[in-house]
Amino acid sequence: MRRFSQRNSLVTLSDINITPLLDISFVLLIIFVITTPLLEQSINLKLPHGGRQSPKIDKNDIRTVEITSTGVYALEKQRLQFPQLAARLMQEARANPDLVVYVRADKDSRYELLAGLFDLCQKSGIKISLATDPTPK
Repeated sequence: MRRFSQRNSLVTLSDINITPLLDISFVLLIIFVITTPLLEQSINLKLPHGGRQSPKIDKNDIRTVEITSTGVYALEKQRLQFPQLAARLMQEARANPDLVVYVRADKDSRYELLAGLFDLCQKSGIKISLATDPTPK
């Protein structure tokens, strides 16, 4: 038995199905939530507590040097030996006199690793900023 509609004309569907759009939105949200923390840190470090936040500095003048507890240096997330790191910092200091080295060192790293970097920066006239976790209140 066939059913006939009350209307004799064709009926157009005017509703939009948004379920696929919501699925894609949730997938993108999950991807961004997972990848955002990975973009911030390239090496897993435990920063010491203390200090305060540094004043605003032009982002083009900052170079981040990370030091692990095992003695691995990384300049802008690229792992280097200390002589290579020294050469790159000296070259950038000649090109940019306002260069600031932002040091992120593991709290368990050896003092001589930091001392060598500080000595290099002092001789080159490079400003140094140490990264710490803010003191808990």
